[in-house]
Amino acid sequence: MTLKSNISSNKYDDYSKEDLIKLIKVLKLRKKYGLVWDDEINKEISNTELNNKIPVLDEITNKNIIDIDKPTNILIEGDNYDALSILNYTHEKKIDVIYIDPPYNTGARDWKYNNSYVDENDGFRHSKWLNMMYRRLKLAKKILKNDGVLICAIDENEIYNLGELFQMLFKGYEIHLITVVHNPRGIQGSNFSYVNDFIFFVFKKKLNLIGKIDLPKNEWIESNFRNWGGESLREDAKNCFYPILVKNKKIIGFGDVLKTNIHPTKRLEVKKKITYVWPIDKKNVERKWRYARQSVESIKNMLHFKDNEIHIRKKQGMVKTVWTGSRYDASVYGTKLLNSIIKNAEFEYPKSLYSVYDCLVSVTRNKPNAIILDFFAGSGTTGHAVMKLNNSDGGSRRFILCTNNENNICRKICYPRLKNIIKGYKNTKNKKEEGLGGTLRYFKTTFINNGHTDNSKKIIVQKLTEILCLKENCFELIVKKKYFAVYRDRDKYFGIIYHYDGIKPYNEKILKINKKINTYVFSLSDMIEEEDFENVDHLINIMPIPYSILNIYQRIFTHA
Repeated sequence: MTLKSNISSNKYDDYSKEDLIKLIKVLKLRKKYGLVWDDEINKEISNTELNNKIPVLDEITNKNIIDIDKPTNILIEGDNYDALSILNYTHEKKIDVIYIDPPYNTGARDWKYNNSYVDENDGFRHSKWLNMMYRRLKLAKKILKNDGVLICAIDENEIYNLGELFQMLFKGYEIHLITVVHNPRGIQGSNFSYVNDFIFFVFKKKLNLIGKIDLPKNEWIESNFRNWGGESLREDAKNCFYPILVKNKKIIGFGDVLKTNIHPTKRLEVKKKITYVWPIDKKNVERKWRYARQSVESIKNMLHFKDNEIHIRKKQGMVKTVWTGSRYDASVYGTKLLNSIIKNAEFEYPKSLYSVYDCLVSVTRNKPNAIILDFFAGSGTTGHAVMKLNNSDGGSRRFILCTNNENNICRKICYPRLKNIIKGYKNTKNKKEEGLGGTLRYFKTTFINNGHTDNSKKIIVQKLTEILCLKENCFELIVKKKYFAVYRDRDKYFGIIYHYDGIKPYNEKILKINKKINTYVFSLSDMIEEEDFENVDHLINIMPIPYSILNIYQRIFTHA
């Protein structure tokens, strides 16, 4: 029996001798421990590689929702690999949180690879999924801040492969796995009925990034605000002995720390209808409050007066590794909620709003200006959660959502949901739900020639406007001339010079504006004649285009 007959029915039939030798050499060089999959034979082909073009953005202005008092959010319709390529230029090291809910690869033909659905009979099903995730996570890592957090939802089908992939890509990072009971009724299966899925949290080691989250009412922790036990006496912390002022059973303020040689006569003292409560126990022993006078103001909302005592009520707690409770029910706060926002929404298995909300709270409670990216945006739950979080704490967080329009998911589900949350809507009970307000700008990825010629570089510069606006987060056009343009967002400006003849009039305009301004100048190389800007060099920061973005694209598409 020959070697040929042994492999006569497999994929190597058409390989030449040289190809087989090359493959053997590659296999010999592969690592012996870790995640290994077929990343060449079933390589993903992106739009850019297929058409030898590069991605840019077109703004769909008739879908924009503008509220100048609210932060600008972004929705990008298109393949997320193309969107991530653009974001590698506009948002390198700028993203605080990436939350994604990728396809779970259940084998149910629920996602496409190279324009074909992947099912359970595909022998390279897991390799294709890993190829898809690996390429996107590589790009995503470059736009995540050094103190940023990657959060990824997943189920049992790819949990182990995804964990290994994170170990490979995110060396020097902590990787934590959370279990979320999202379907307490259970899913019908052959052996086990799954009630849960999982969430990975990935961030650099030695960073204390996970904050506290709001606890359900039945888990609130209440106790006496007065210390007891060891080291609870007044002399153990002098700044912790002061009166708490109560009127009509409400805490209205705090008195000064009492001098050590002065002693209250009793625990409760009434002066001019105000009760002064001292940290004295029932045996008249002078003890101390649990917070010093200089810090107690910050937790005033946690204190209340009850049974002639001051109590502290903790409504927040550390994030646990198992999340249970009705708020995570994907039927109630996923499917039913979505259908109350958009009538007859055809979208399978949306996440519970509160699963995403609690993920974001845990990492952005102290980052009210965070930028959150979701490049598997689906029904738009992440955008909804960001707006709800801002509404609850007055934050100015911004989201960037990326999704394709497969089965009209972007235009018929994601966008209408965001629009209704911003503007308000009538739910299934015909009740008016007030809008949360906000600005949403809608972009679509498109493609142009790759810029190998001087003429194509000129065309690229004309198509870079939307990308530069996204990079600068500055969209209001205030000056539009033949060879230059100026954009503004409140007191921030940036400019684009499309042609050498625009330099002089641009400089004159900048002197009148008299503000610091990033300026993008067309150049066939990475060089700019600085003497052309001598009279405004104290006001501008100059960057050549399209060289800067073409350089990033070359890095991405050469090493993809």
